[in-house]
Amino acid sequence: MTEEEIIEKFERENITLAPISKRFFAHVIDMFLINILINILYSGSLENFTGNEEQIDALMKLLFIIITLHVAYQTFFVYMYGATLGKIFMKIKIVATYDLETPSLTNALIRAIMRNVSEIVLFLGFFWALTNPKRETWHDRTAQTLVVNVF
Repeated sequence: MTEEEIIEKFERENITLAPISKRFFAHVIDMFLINILINILYSGSLENFTGNEEQIDALMKLLFIIITLHVAYQTFFVYMYGATLGKIFMKIKIVATYDLETPSLTNALIRAIMRNVSEIVLFLGFFWALTNPKRETWHDRTAQTLVVNVF
């Protein structure tokens, strides 16, 4: 879908881009939910290690599991519903730019992976949306998605 076709469809179907504030609060909700899950699964697991090397190994494994959980959560909800739980609560959703429908599994996975990359590099990929007219983050741009309001 060309830029002009996207604009026409947005106007015809009264679609608007989600504001940064809604996206921010959706992100906070998602992080809160994922952190609750991680705390339930791993509370007290690092206390069993006595040496520093054991703790470092356990932390590295935990970091891998946390990143994997984030990617799985984002991919599943974006592919199945077009939105994570935080986005559903904030009444916004993710659409593919090529047809304005729910992203494919591949695009949802690419988006989730790039989202984690954006977080790891000090959220620079998120700040990109502040200067972009379509409010695209790095993960939106690489996965060819937009975040829109749901009415």
